[in-house]
Amino acid sequence: MNCATHPKVETSLTCVKCGKPICPKCMVLAPVGARCPECARLHKLPTYRVTPAYYLRAVGTASVMAIVCGLLWALIDLFSPFFLNFLLAAGAGYVIAQVVSRSVNRKRGTGLAVVAGVAVVVSYLVSLLPFGGFFVLTSNPLYLLIKLAALALGIWIAVRTFR
Repeated sequence: MNCATHPKVETSLTCVKCGKPICPKCMVLAPVGARCPECARLHKLPTYRVTPAYYLRAVGTASVMAIVCGLLWALIDLFSPFFLNFLLAAGAGYVIAQVVSRSVNRKRGTGLAVVAGVAVVVSYLVSLLPFGGFFVLTSNPLYLLIKLAALALGIWIAVRTFR
């Protein structure tokens, strides 16, 4: 008898549910025995099944939150010492990740982690635009180093939420 999926492969195995001949390549071990891929129904967990509609919702929410957090970051950074950027970046990463997570019904996955990480970067770029922050950043290398380290912390916190 030949495998139903691979007709050139001879086999004596059959699916315990439907009886279709299967070879060792397409066999899926289940608690009740060997099954064909159709009967085994291998699916991702619902938490990790993210449809394009969820991605669209995540991108929209992340865009709005990135702008809001970036403006708040710039406003607070204007009146605070420069080392407070670690707290501001961590807060921006956390808030963006939590709002995006709630907007997609707590789904998880690599794509959503990328969306949240990019939103933190956009938030950082928005925080540089108002009040001439870009010129201060380019004139002081220590300030640049602290801002980039804070940005890395914010990205890590946002991405960690979706793992």
